[in-house]
Order: sequence, then structure tokens, then C-alpha cells
Amino acid sequence: MRVAQVSAHTSPLAPLGGRETGGMNIYVLDLSRELAALGYEVDIFTRRDGDLPEVEPIAPNLRLVRVDAGPPAPIEKEEIAGYLGDFARGMERFAARQPEPYRIVHSHYWQSGRAGAVLARRQRAPHVVMFHTLGEVKNRARVSEREPRQRIRIERGIVRRADAIVTASAHERQLLERYYHASPSKMQTIPCGVDLELFRPRDRADSRARLGLPAEGPVLLWVGRLEKLKGVDILISAVAALDDRSVTLLIVGGDDRATPLRAELERQAREAGIAANVRFEGAVAHDSLPAYYSAADVCVVPSYYESFGLVAVEAMACGTPVVASRVGGLVSTVTDGVTGYLIPWRCPEPFAEKLEVLLHNPELRANFGRAARRSVERFRWRTIALEMAALYDRAIAGKRPHRNEGAGFGKEAYEAAVLAAGH
Repeated sequence: MRVAQVSAHTSPLAPLGGRETGGMNIYVLDLSRELAALGYEVDIFTRRDGDLPEVEPIAPNLRLVRVDAGPPAPIEKEEIAGYLGDFARGMERFAARQPEPYRIVHSHYWQSGRAGAVLARRQRAPHVVMFHTLGEVKNRARVSEREPRQRIRIERGIVRRADAIVTASAHERQLLERYYHASPSKMQTIPCGVDLELFRPRDRADSRARLGLPAEGPVLLWVGRLEKLKGVDILISAVAALDDRSVTLLIVGGDDRATPLRAELERQAREAGIAANVRFEGAVAHDSLPAYYSAADVCVVPSYYESFGLVAVEAMACGTPVVASRVGGLVSTVTDGVTGYLIPWRCPEPFAEKLEVLLHNPELRANFGRAARRSVERFRWRTIALEMAALYDRAIAGKRPHRNEGAGFGKEAYEAAVLAAGH
């Protein structure tokens, strides 16, 4: 079976930690690797943003396909919507050169969903969608968030027309029903996966030595895209409220576009008197993250919104307890009082309180860490890929061809089809 994975706005091979690179990149790449290992022929479509080849083999049965749409250079994510017609036509031209059609089109994020709907129609294939984040939910999670109404309107159109919708958690499923009126019969909850061979407990002393950290002393860790929705300011204030002034806080993630926020956070740390305690590590390669998780006593996830919370799962896979916001998918991945703590309020004091408890109780941390590792076995990638493959089979079995599929599409008709996907 040939599968098209659509990731229009970001390449799964892009360096992690940037403004547009994070858990979704890992998800698309690792899911595709596992499907390819199961025997599926998988192509990942993304927008070309540099002088790179059209087709790049990644693994047996797995290729990255770069599509010309807009300038061959990085652009702001918000600008990509204007080039989705070109992106859809580029995918179709590539598909037309292949010996067999795609049996499934699986789109990731709303922009991909808009273009993926066109490719699915032309290939007479079911359209499977995973949103990863939802505009309406982001706006409700934090007052200052301003996701455009166009995005939310397009998401609603995709929800109506998709053959199947994958949700990472039961909470995301509920949000799609509540705010987007998604049909329960279309949705299936399949969590994100984690590479349990890469993310596993490692020697704490070796990990700290590798990172230039003191062998003793408390270390806290935050990992992710550096953006306000991730709540790093809450964490800095929580660290400032701790009794122990020897705590080291590692902040991993952030590219050049995050420079203004980093400067703001650095200023916050200086004013709180803990600038010497905070290390901004910048973006880090994915395979280097296990050393950070293993070096830390606690991983903190103070986000306002997480559809799944991959960082928490990676940390727990490394045997590191998690203190996280009680939001979104984190509720289904972190077990309060067993693998870490869930904080229902987005303010520093309750985070500081639970961090104090864990930092002063090494035996409790160790118990949480062992339970955390056991708890993530359900997220093994082979398990997740088999669930996804079963969903694909059901979607194909339930697909009914449209009466006018196969008709030729000119430029104007393609543009109209892409626009129709969002209305």
C-alpha cells in the first residue's frame, strides 16, 4: 500500500527546537519510519525551502518529497496558506509520475489538510487528518493568543469533509466535538509514539558530565519550542520561589526567531535574581535529548495547551518524573502522584510547591521515575503504527468514490478545490 503523508509547513528533517519544529516533526517522521518498516511505501510531502533535491530517500520504503510552492526559502508559516494551490498541484504532478496511486492521504496540521484534501480527491483515496493543534483551542487556552479566524474556518471545513480524524488524546477528541462539531464516528484516538530504544534511562553522572553540569545539585529541565504558550515564564518564577538557590534550570529549544522571547525571559531571570541558575541551551538534536532528560531530576512542562505532550513522554521514558500543567493530552500521559504531578493552575506557586517536594525526596523521585518508564510502554512506535494501519484499512474499506472523480483539473479548478476544502 502506498501512503502519502502531508506536512506542508515544516519538514520532518528540519532541526528541532525552532519556532515551527517540534513534536509534529518527530511524529510524522517516526510514524512514517514504522509504517515503512511494516512494508508500506510512504512518501512525505513538504514544501521546498532551500536548494535541496526533490526526492530524498530516508529509509527503505520511505522518501521525503519536496514540492515547489512559493519561494524556495524559509517563509513564515502564516504565508504558506497563499501557496497551497501550488502545493496541491505539485503533489498531484508527482503522484501522476508514480506507477501506482496513493491508497491513503494522511495530512498533518490545518494547512496540510487543506491541500491534502485535493490530493486525496484526485487519488480517489480516503483523507485522514491529524490536527496536532487547534486554533480555537489555542485562543481559549491563553488570552493573548490570536490564531486567525481563517484558520479556524478552514479547520471546521476539514473536519466536515475528512474521512477519518486521528486525535492524540481523549481530551482532544472532546475538544473537536465541542468546538468543531466533529462526528464521533469519524474520530479515533491513537496516541503519539516514542522511540523507547533511544529514550531510556541513562547514567545520571555520565549525562551530567557530558553536558558540563555539576555531579551533585538539583537540575530542572524544560524542552520545547520557545513560545509564550509553553509557559516558560511560569517556570522561571517558580524556580525563583524555591528555597534551594543552587538549582540549575536548563531551557532547551528556540531558534533565531525566538530571540525576542529569550531576551524577555533572560531579563525576567535577572530581575528575579536567578540569572546564574538558568542556562539557555538553544536547539538540540533529537538524539541528544536523552542525555538532558537523564541528567535532570525533574522535567517541567508548564504549558497552557498541549494536544499530547511528547516532551513529558520522552522524559518519563528516560525515568525522569514530570511536573506538568493539567491541560490537554498531559492528563492522559502523566499520572498525578505516580509518575509526576499535574498542576491545575498556570501560576508559579503550585509548581514551586511540587518541585520542592520532589527535589527534597530522592526516594520519591526514584519511585516516580521507575513508574514513569513502565507507564510509557504503551507508546511504543510499533504498537502505534499497527493501530494506524488498522485505521487506514477501515478508511479504505469505507471509502465511496465521488461521481466526478478523475475529471481533469486546470489551475483555476485546483485553486477552487483547495479553497473549497476550507469553506
